Amino acid sequence: MTPSGFMNRKQEIRDAFVYLLIVLATYFSYQTLIVIMHEHIHSITAFFLGNMADPLAIYWGNPITLTGWDEGVEYSALFAAGEGVHAAIIAVMPLIFHAIVVTGGIYLLLSRTMLSKTLLSRTLLQKKWAYHLVFWFIVVNLAELIAYMPIRAFSLHGDIGNINHGLGLNPWITLVVGTPLVLIMLYYLLRHVLPGMYVMVARDSPLKQYVVLITMAFFLFLFTSGIRMAQAQEWFMSLISFLAFALVILSCRPGLPWVVAEEQQFTEKIKQAEQERKTTE
Repeated sequence: MTPSGFMNRKQEIRDAFVYLLIVLATYFSYQTLIVIMHEHIHSITAFFLGNMADPLAIYWGNPITLTGWDEGVEYSALFAAGEGVHAAIIAVMPLIFHAIVVTGGIYLLLSRTMLSKTLLSRTLLQKKWAYHLVFWFIVVNLAELIAYMPIRAFSLHGDIGNINHGLGLNPWITLVVGTPLVLIMLYYLLRHVLPGMYVMVARDSPLKQYVVLITMAFFLFLFTSGIRMAQAQEWFMSLISFLAFALVILSCRPGLPWVVAEEQQFTEKIKQAEQERKTTE
């Protein structure tokens, strides 16, 4: 390796490491925000249904370890009072919120109209950090959904357990309905949004692209799912999470023909949108 090549490689490693730190800071900031929002969605829903006096009276946990948080809703009292439907509605609302965020975020990053005509899409084209922020916000919310479905589909407690108990559902119904929806979101994220992320944020560095891929897969399948299931000795679900992590790394790695083709399509979309923007100005 020539001296200039060595220096370029050293700079690439440094840039990738700096971006990894930025990703970690972004993700954990989002994660704390999402936990607070998640619990307050529970409590606010309970307040509007008349099942909680103060929607701000959640139990605050550790913002770093994300343990000890609770919405403060007395689900056992709701079930005892015959208000199982209310309990199910309270439990499901944060999951609906996460699904809306993921769907809307993916649409935002893929929409041809958003790319060519709106102020926000111009920002996405001109400033890679806007794309970065939207992408990782999608990942945080999708990780929450994956942690519930399919990982906790048969849980007897928590949000999924309260939904099934409140509506009298067989857990298999929840699994069959919820898992395909999550898989569709995951497909669009990996198939279309991830190559766009490679182009917008990590075009100049294959190493940085691997940082994106590995950290994304880790947060989606291991951080809130596989590792926690292993700690709870739920070995089957933990194994599924680790297999999903490995499969995504192998099938979505930079340089694969389908990834390169998606990157080319995304690059062409950027050029067309920029031309349209200049024409309308």
